[in-house]
Amino acid sequence: MERGPGAGAGRWGPVSCVLTGASRGFGRSLARLLAPRFGEGSVLLLLARSAAPLADLAAELRGSAAGLRVECVAADLGCEQGLRQATAALREVLPSGPPGRLLLINNAGSLGDISKSFLDLTDPDEINSYFAFNVTSALCLTSTALQTFGKRPGSSRTVVNISSLCALKPFKSWALYCSGKASRDMMFQVLALEEPDIRVLNYAPGPLDTDMQLLARTKTGDPEMRQQFQSLQESRKLIDCTVSAQKLVNLLEEDTFPSGAHVDFYDI
Repeated sequence: MERGPGAGAGRWGPVSCVLTGASRGFGRSLARLLAPRFGEGSVLLLLARSAAPLADLAAELRGSAAGLRVECVAADLGCEQGLRQATAALREVLPSGPPGRLLLINNAGSLGDISKSFLDLTDPDEINSYFAFNVTSALCLTSTALQTFGKRPGSSRTVVNISSLCALKPFKSWALYCSGKASRDMMFQVLALEEPDIRVLNYAPGPLDTDMQLLARTKTGDPEMRQQFQSLQESRKLIDCTVSAQKLVNLLEEDTFPSGAHVDFYDI
């Protein structure tokens, strides 16, 4: 993906793009930055649980680039019905998209119940539900998208996992979130190893100023961790979603990262 003076305005050529967790926060900011860069004939499939904000975003983006087709699917990726709905949309949309480039961004995710310590996590339904949404859906959507798009002569395929420092470092009260992020990082490293012609990136966007951060500083069970998150907000060290999303766009345009790498906002 070429970058340089005047980057944007369809600079990336025709793209088939799938973005999960698109209705708010980082995903919404990223969608707004990506859409104008897609060339005529591109297709953008937005997935999220919240139907109304997703539809609003799709309507906004339809006018952002010439010939851009924007589709949206409101589905709960944490339940089997929602995941089947999302994979069906992939199988319908991707074959009709342009052949040149596939971009899949796995952004959807949740914190889980961060009021609980490790020893409080005894309900298998709660734990399985968390991993169904945060790990299983990412694997199923990615494998389905790659199979559906297929290996096309002269085409490129890029898969992005929105990761976290929590994939590398344990945080008290965050057993589910840390293990989910670590699992996803390793899962996509395996993809990079198995499929060397697919570009794979684990991008940690930094501490974003989002609803998730609000939960972190108000609901985290461990008081020391809760205070750390409050200090981030009080010292204005939270990152604007658009700033971090722009760094990811730059990474994709430069396209020099080792496939499977974990790249943090602060590394760039």
